[in-house]
Amino acid sequence: MRALICAVFLMPWTAMADTLPATSRVTAVTIYPQGAQVTREVVFHAAAGVHELLVTDLPEGTQPTLLRVTSSDTELGAFALRSDRLPPRGDLTSPQIATAKAAERVAQAVLREAEAKVAGINAVIEAKDAQIKFLGGIRLIDAAATAEALSGMSQMIATEVLSARKAALAAQADRVLADDAVTEAQKGLTAAQDALAAVSQGDADYVALSVAVTTKGGEGHLTVTHHVEDAAWAPVYDLSLDRKANKVTVERGVLVSQVSGEDWAGVALTLSTARPGEESAPSQLYPQLRAIVDPVPADMAADQGMPEFVMEAPAIEAPAPVMITAGLAYQGDTVVYSYPVAVNVASGVENLRLELDRLTFAATVQARAVPRYDSTAFMMATMINDSPEILLPGAAILYRDGVLVGDAALDAVSPGGEIELGFGAIDGIRLKRDMPERAEGDRGILTTSTQITEKATLEVENLTGEAWPVRVLDQVPYSEQEDLAISYRADPGISEADVDGKRGVLAWDFELAPGESKSISLETVMIWPEGKLLQQ
Repeated sequence: MRALICAVFLMPWTAMADTLPATSRVTAVTIYPQGAQVTREVVFHAAAGVHELLVTDLPEGTQPTLLRVTSSDTELGAFALRSDRLPPRGDLTSPQIATAKAAERVAQAVLREAEAKVAGINAVIEAKDAQIKFLGGIRLIDAAATAEALSGMSQMIATEVLSARKAALAAQADRVLADDAVTEAQKGLTAAQDALAAVSQGDADYVALSVAVTTKGGEGHLTVTHHVEDAAWAPVYDLSLDRKANKVTVERGVLVSQVSGEDWAGVALTLSTARPGEESAPSQLYPQLRAIVDPVPADMAADQGMPEFVMEAPAIEAPAPVMITAGLAYQGDTVVYSYPVAVNVASGVENLRLELDRLTFAATVQARAVPRYDSTAFMMATMINDSPEILLPGAAILYRDGVLVGDAALDAVSPGGEIELGFGAIDGIRLKRDMPERAEGDRGILTTSTQITEKATLEVENLTGEAWPVRVLDQVPYSEQEDLAISYRADPGISEADVDGKRGVLAWDFELAPGESKSISLETVMIWPEGKLLQQ
């Protein structure tokens, strides 16, 4: 209904107004994690009166529902996007495209000239070859000719052949240079065509904005804001651990991509964590209907080939809509970054990196050892985000003392939150886990029908030239049944049980001097009643 009203409203304007073609310039862009808001400025000249202003360079993916038009000096009427029956843009070509097209025409002319020169040289060579062939075909067989005449004619043929051969050789030498000129001209034309393609947006890739305007005459200005879907940004980090200083330097940047169909040149760029394309309200809860039914008799269940158990009615719920959950999880208000300088973002360019700032955090470093699975310890650094800003989730590249050691996915970290990251293996801290006792062919496991005893030895050896704080992790099984009793004994005793809330995960913390070894004994006993089976 709204579209119909808009169309009817436009009819008097279009019937009585002339059409003014115009172009726009992108001046500012706000990029969201998905999508972007683009701000364009339109400058036009018109006589006083009513006109239809037709802005013919909006990208094809412009979303009409989020299109807004404002002006400080022009009275605006209805506006709409047009995707068909568009006029050719002709003289509305941007200066960049005009310059690129002129450069292409010059490159084409240079190539044609170089090719013509090669063709001329080839013609000379062919003519001289034909002359030499003709002279070589002359036969001196005139019986009436004197010896002197024959000698003169022979000399003439030789002279002409020599001259033609020299001319052909000279032309061949010139052709080498001419061929090089053609090659260079072709390269120049390719470069000009690439430059034109880089700034051109074909006529099929745009829509036009039609705006009814009333002007007092002279220069007018419009500001157009619209949304494009094919744009995104994501945080990226370089984290560098300085082992001696026990600090981590965080270099924050962003990766920006857009394939809107037009280049953004010299724009004011803002990066926002808002997500306008996703849920703006919490999920809905729906009533849950439950019902009870009579149990199915055992004999009936058997007759139907069903197991003998009481059947319960399935839960009946009102259907819930499919929800889209945000991939970003963080606390706090929307974060906005305004880039301090104008930025160029070409369409189709992926992961343009822009630097933000640098933060430095004090770090607690330790060697983390898991002998059950690893043969070396790994360097772990724990930091506190003591900056006033949230660290958004993103990809992190990790360096240790200037050496690249890997990458990681950094979770969102609020101010005051803790960050723990691994910075690669410590080859000089060697790990081993042995199960020395044997029974029934199972290494390290003693079994009976109602009991299993497992004994393991964990060994950590420091082959580096420095002392390390070490945290060793291992695990024992746990039970939630009274009939399955599980106990363990560790020597030395553990420093922490159920590490990070994980049942049965044990930790030992100690200092390990250079050249020192540490051995840990761990014995686990599981006992259950006769007639029961242990599930493993």
